[in-house]
Amino acid sequence: MTKIAIVGKPNVGKSTIFNRFLKKNLAITSDIAGTTRDRIIQNTDFEGYPLTFMDTSGLEDGEKDNFETDMKAQANRAIEEADIILFILDITREADLDDIAVAKILRQSKKDVILIANKFDNPNLKSNIYEFYELGFGEPIPVSAIHKTGLDELKEQLLKLLKKIKAKKKTKIIKDENAINICILGKPNAGKSSLLNAITGDTRAIVSEIAGTTRDMIDVDIIKNNEHFVLIDTAGIRKRGTIEKGIEKYSVLRGFEAIERSDIVIILIDGNEGISSQDLHIAEFAIKSKKGIILAINKIDLLDEEKKNHIIRMLKLKFQFLPWAPIIFISAKDKKNTDKILEITKEIKKERAKRVKTAELNAFLKETTTKHLPASTKNIKPKFMYATQADINPPRFVFHFKYPKNLHFTYPRYLENSIRKKYGFNGTAIELVFKGENSKTKAK
Repeated sequence: MTKIAIVGKPNVGKSTIFNRFLKKNLAITSDIAGTTRDRIIQNTDFEGYPLTFMDTSGLEDGEKDNFETDMKAQANRAIEEADIILFILDITREADLDDIAVAKILRQSKKDVILIANKFDNPNLKSNIYEFYELGFGEPIPVSAIHKTGLDELKEQLLKLLKKIKAKKKTKIIKDENAINICILGKPNAGKSSLLNAITGDTRAIVSEIAGTTRDMIDVDIIKNNEHFVLIDTAGIRKRGTIEKGIEKYSVLRGFEAIERSDIVIILIDGNEGISSQDLHIAEFAIKSKKGIILAINKIDLLDEEKKNHIIRMLKLKFQFLPWAPIIFISAKDKKNTDKILEITKEIKKERAKRVKTAELNAFLKETTTKHLPASTKNIKPKFMYATQADINPPRFVFHFKYPKNLHFTYPRYLENSIRKKYGFNGTAIELVFKGENSKTKAK
């Protein structure tokens, strides 16, 4: 897989160009400098070449605080890993000391570089392009990423470089349908990026004490014991009323998209702060999406036995609606029990793929519904006819009743609990659908 790093100062349009190549809005774009903080890494098929694009935080020279130093380290690492570098400059501004410093870093890397003069929205700006020659990368390509102009020339130049470095061409990128997609969710500063780093043994995501450090989704592919996992780190999700407009709003939307792309959701809870309404809010979204769920209590290195027991009691009380979700206590910082998470996800994946034969299911449900006859909210009582398991991932059961709308609201829960007691489906949500006639059929 050929790797392409997109680098440059903050707010020159790196994320917009990244999104143009990926043909989807994966990196958040904003006029606010420094919006992209982590390396955003995505695979794509570009003209038959399997490529990995890496969007980075802005590179700047000079002394910075620890947070900006981490951002710079992430960008430098992307340069080290890259085969080709897209160096983005803002054509509306003159090249300054920071641009020269970045150019020096790129020349020292000995990598192939394509120089891009972005924000070329006005033909009168063309004269500004000549000063960029001094950076030593040949003729810059003028583009307007936001208006999609100049991108054909950029893609043509990238194709030339791919041929020059003899990049391997692949006719088709095959998606691994057996991969386990795992989404890490939690309120801001619960330790999501630390958990990602602990599981992967890498520092792919920036870890910071500043709440809300991660704004974009980060996908990380790992192979362990011949099993393929895709870890999706996300921004923290707050309650609806506390979501600010702008960047945070779009970060939360990315989080919801990550839930849709996942098989299993890890709800990461800050054990030192205890269970909050935000944690319950996150669980609601995961259940509605019918995903596998793991409750991971983080920061146990800060908990004494009394506090740990209190959390266990609160979990049983507040997560009564999730009795099937496994609970694990971890310390992402110390990597305690983090290795067990992937093993749990493997078990949940098997449960989500479990299928019950129709004959066996109906024999069981006839006995179950006879033992506890369907309660009704009306005079006409509903009657069970038959059921089938219609799908897996998630498991989906379709029940056929006479007068299903008359079922008491507690009866579906009774049927779900009975199915789980008999067949398991531990760690995953299951879907129950009720069908049938709600009016008497006239005799002909």
